Amino acid sequence: MEKEKIEELKVQAQKWLREAEVLVNQIPPTQLYAAIGVVLFTAFLFFITRLFKRTTSSTVVLTGLSGSGKTILFYQLKDGSSHQGTVTSMEPNEGTFILHSETTKKGKIKPVHVVDVPGHSRLRPKLEEFLPQAAAIVFVVDAVEFLPNCRAASEYLYDILTKVTVVKKKIPVLLLCNKVDKVTAHTKEFIKKQLEKEIDKLRASRTAVSDADISDEITLGTPGEAFSFSQCENQVVVGEASGLTGEISQLEQFIRENVKP
Repeated sequence: MEKEKIEELKVQAQKWLREAEVLVNQIPPTQLYAAIGVVLFTAFLFFITRLFKRTTSSTVVLTGLSGSGKTILFYQLKDGSSHQGTVTSMEPNEGTFILHSETTKKGKIKPVHVVDVPGHSRLRPKLEEFLPQAAAIVFVVDAVEFLPNCRAASEYLYDILTKVTVVKKKIPVLLLCNKVDKVTAHTKEFIKKQLEKEIDKLRASRTAVSDADISDEITLGTPGEAFSFSQCENQVVVGEASGLTGEISQLEQFIRENVKP
């Protein structure tokens, strides 16, 4: 019984193919080519749209040394809470949400996927998991305790700026000087210059390493010139914030410049 059914379906399919062939042959060549062109163009547009959707990211990565205030900034963005005191995260804080300052806005607002990567040196490899999806990176610096941590911050920032993923995708970076509400906080101009000086020293020492050992890095800056962030292939800007007081307007502006509402 099943064999008879299969044979019946084959006969029906062959009939449909013959009918379709007759119809195609009756269509003038110009109309046939035009129809094929429309189908191909539609398929091309569909492919491009799908590709664009896959490559467009809304992920913002918060990183920096431990104790710089990343987690407080994460919660300020998410719900506007202050989290008084030190909040140390040993696991990434991750969430997709509308920025707290935009919750009262009307109209369509695109949620942002924010990842707060722990700053402890042993946990930094987790950063590699999120860089391929990053639309922007926020490198948080403690503006009060900057000088004792300048070398360590410079080394971590150097590692980020020389990542192949960061450079080739030209992921924008915000150097966010946090805790500027404190009287003893250093200015963003001072922090920027000191970081550039330290990275210049690192660049000189790292270039002495064999190419085989730095195959996953990109050489920073312009040979023969003192390093400055303006030499980076991706955009590097400097901003200020205060996680405890909730003054994060420059951080939000940077996010919205790279994750459109």
